[in-house]
Amino acid sequence: MSDEARRTEGFKQRTRVESARETLLSAVTPHDRTERVPLRDADERVLATDVGAARPVPHYRRAAMDGYAVRAEDTFGASDRSPEQLRVAERVGPGTASRVHTGSELPAGADAVVMVEDTDRQGESLTVFDAVAGGENVAPVGEDVEDGQTLYEAGHRLRPSDLGLLKSVGLDAVEVYERPRVSVIPTGEELVQDDPAPGEVVETNGQTVTQYVERWGGEATYRDVVTDDEDALRAAVEGDLDHDVVVTTGGSSVGERDLIPEVVDELGEVLVHGVALKPGHPVALGRVADTPVLMLPGYPVACIVNAVQFLRPTLERAGHLPTTGPPTTDARLTRKVVSDPGTRTYVRVQLGEDDEVVTATPTRASGSGVLSSVALADGWVVVPERREGYDAGETVAVEDWEASR
Repeated sequence: MSDEARRTEGFKQRTRVESARETLLSAVTPHDRTERVPLRDADERVLATDVGAARPVPHYRRAAMDGYAVRAEDTFGASDRSPEQLRVAERVGPGTASRVHTGSELPAGADAVVMVEDTDRQGESLTVFDAVAGGENVAPVGEDVEDGQTLYEAGHRLRPSDLGLLKSVGLDAVEVYERPRVSVIPTGEELVQDDPAPGEVVETNGQTVTQYVERWGGEATYRDVVTDDEDALRAAVEGDLDHDVVVTTGGSSVGERDLIPEVVDELGEVLVHGVALKPGHPVALGRVADTPVLMLPGYPVACIVNAVQFLRPTLERAGHLPTTGPPTTDARLTRKVVSDPGTRTYVRVQLGEDDEVVTATPTRASGSGVLSSVALADGWVVVPERREGYDAGETVAVEDWEASR
């Protein structure tokens, strides 16, 4: 579409959310950069290779109970009425037992452990009141993890418990994918970082998107504000094409000062401009060379909605990150919410409780420029395209888009 057509026709045709996302992701190529990091720095990183055990766990036969290591055959027939008598010694042989504690190495010659509560010791004499079978109360070598066993496959996102297991099998570092690199470029001649004069606006979108990128597993470069000038915008985009993703905030609509879609179309291709979602339909999605460029709207709420819908899955694809959906809470609506048919609407709500039932109350401030409406909300309710809204009293799923995983 020409620049003139964009400005005169506006958004008569809007792409559905799923179709827009599929179009964008088809233009994203996962990077192949890896790095080796110590286990202490590997939490939430994604493995680039399969990982196996360098040694078994346990790597020795160990007692699984406090008690006495014995030869099982020396206890056969032992009972409360007919106990067996053994002698306590340092080494285990016929007729002898050795004191062990949970986790102790099983002495040579022993093949079982009698629990301490099933014995009575007087000096070096041990009375055994219960028979044990060979291997009873003993953890054999490799019971937990076998030597060379594959523990995790490439693509697994590491958790603290995983890292503990990897340390236990003799590893101190792992090969992981580098975090996807994202350039965040706030645009708008009215933006300042602090102390706004009349007509100026404090820049928040770029900071918010930067922090979302880092929360979602990426590495963000937060650029200075770029004014509404084609040459300046062109230089900003071209200068960061070595990143995996370029994100701009502001200037994505069809007004006289909305220049970034034209710049991207000149440098590469605008794949989608205008999506059937609310708030935030003036989003544009494009590609320059091999780098996806996401042009997010300037209104703060619209920016956040589109970042969740398009930037997060782009990061996941580019950085080999597992695809994750937001956690949800079922709640009963306290007020009716409305939506335009054919548009996916994100209604900000606050959670509460009424007679032990979780409730969702739409925030009074609902404009796409009212940042407090998301900052003070507990989540949003997604009204699908086929619905015109939900009635008060309906049970809906409240998505916690702020959750990192």
